[in-house]
Amino acid sequence: MQTTQKNSSIGVSRRVNYRWRVVDIVVAAVIGVASGFVFLAWDIPTGPLDSLLGASLPGVQGLLGGGWLFAGVLGGLVIRKPGAALYTELLAAAVEALVGNQWGGPLTLLSGLVQGVGAELVFAAFLYGSYRLYVALLAGAAAGLFLAVNDLIVWYPRSTPAFASIYLVSSIVSGIVLAGLLSALVVKGLAKTGALNRFASGRGSAVRV
Repeated sequence: MQTTQKNSSIGVSRRVNYRWRVVDIVVAAVIGVASGFVFLAWDIPTGPLDSLLGASLPGVQGLLGGGWLFAGVLGGLVIRKPGAALYTELLAAAVEALVGNQWGGPLTLLSGLVQGVGAELVFAAFLYGSYRLYVALLAGAAAGLFLAVNDLIVWYPRSTPAFASIYLVSSIVSGIVLAGLLSALVVKGLAKTGALNRFASGRGSAVRV
C-alpha cells in the first residue's frame, strides 16, 4: 500500500510505501532481538538504582524507564512502516521474558506491548511520513507516558498523587532522552556509515531536525 503526501516546504509530493519487504522484517527482527539483550543488561542495575532514586525522591525512579523504551522508537525510525515500533518493542520484551528477568514473562510482555503502542501511535499520527527529530522525541515521550501509566496501575496501584505525578514526568523525560534522542542519534550514525542504504532512513538525511 502506498500513499502520497505533499511536502509543503518544497511544494512536491512523495510516496510513502506502507508495504513490508523481506529486508524490513529481517532487520526489524534483528533490532528487536538485540534490544531484548540490552533490556536484560539494563535489568541488572535497575534494582539498586531504583532503591537509591526512590529514597532520594519517591517517583523519580521513572527516569530508569527509558532503558526499556528505545527498541520501539529505533525500529520505527529505521523501518518506517506501520507496526514497526510495536513489533520491535514487543519482540525485545519477548526476548527479555524468555531469557528471564525479575518481573516475570506475562508482565514483561504486557509492558512491551503497552510501550510499543505508545511509540507506534506517534508515528501513525504523522501517517508514517515524518521522521524528523521532534517526531522521534514525541515517540519517546509517548512510550514513556504509556510505561508510566502501566506501571502505576500494575506496580503502584496505591501510590499518592505526588508519587504518580513525579513518576509520570520522570518516565516521559527518560523516554524523550533515552528512547527518542538516543535512537535518533543511533539512526543518524548508522546512516552515515551506509548501513541503512536499503532503507528510506539511510537515504538523504536520516532523522532531520
